[in-house]
Amino acid sequence: MKRIIFIIAITFAFISCEKKSKVENAVEKIPVEIKVERFDKLFFETSPKDLNKLKKEFPFFFPNGTPDSVWLEKMQNPLWRELYTEVQKKYSDFEPVKKELNTLFQHIKYYFPKTKTPKVITVISEMDYNNKVIYADSLVIISLELYLGKEHKFYQFPKYLKQNFEQKQIMPDVVSSFSTQKIAPVIDKNLLSQMIYFGKQLYLKDVLLPDYNDADKMGYTPEQIKWCEENESYMWRYFLENEMLYSDDQKLSNRFINPAPFSKFYLEIDNESPGRVGAWVGWQMVRSFMKNNEVSLQEMLKMNVKELFEKSKYKPKKNVE
Repeated sequence: MKRIIFIIAITFAFISCEKKSKVENAVEKIPVEIKVERFDKLFFETSPKDLNKLKKEFPFFFPNGTPDSVWLEKMQNPLWRELYTEVQKKYSDFEPVKKELNTLFQHIKYYFPKTKTPKVITVISEMDYNNKVIYADSLVIISLELYLGKEHKFYQFPKYLKQNFEQKQIMPDVVSSFSTQKIAPVIDKNLLSQMIYFGKQLYLKDVLLPDYNDADKMGYTPEQIKWCEENESYMWRYFLENEMLYSDDQKLSNRFINPAPFSKFYLEIDNESPGRVGAWVGWQMVRSFMKNNEVSLQEMLKMNVKELFEKSKYKPKKNVE
């Protein structure tokens, strides 16, 4: 009996790998050539007398009404120049990132053929960690000062934020920003709607970043992923027993969806838990739905929460004591 189960498992694994290789072979044949403009270098290496040329080339970075004195001061400010030096140390060779961007957009074009190949512009901005990457139709703007490595001396941020200030987070952040164009914003403010919204976003990373592990897709450490996997059924039971799924209590977002040092069950486990566990559980729901339904990626992204949840047949594995 064990032998039969083993053979069946191997067969399914083979079929899955064969299907994946077909997709990846098709993806590799899609012609994509990402153009990268290093605005960060141009800005800090431009002579003050040539500022107007730069403004004409990149008008969207120079809002009307801001006097030139502001930009000239920034160009010469010792702190900004030190930050620029640190960015150049890390990203003097941008080719590895560009190569990953090419691969990512091959995947995006495979699943969303009408997507334009955007121009990528790198900048040094104000360390706005809520907008590390901005994807806007034909432009992708990447703030390189937020990818210098979590231990960098410039980062005076809490640990749970700094852990994602790594180069390996650039692609997941690009997908997160891209996803806002493909997933309808949350209308119902209940917890389940938010869980599934972010579950869809994370599933998009499954298909667009197939070589990334779950920790990098989620922005977790491997230990945090393991914690979620080991406590999945406990978390699910907690949400059900406390009737949270359809609750509109806005505090639930901060407790289980938004970035935070830990999630707030108000139990002893809190300090061991990562933040955003609601998004992680939503991800498992979407994965379960796609496993149990013959639906295209595009159809799933448009589906309403109630139908997706009911058809997901989501049931966490029971914890082994």
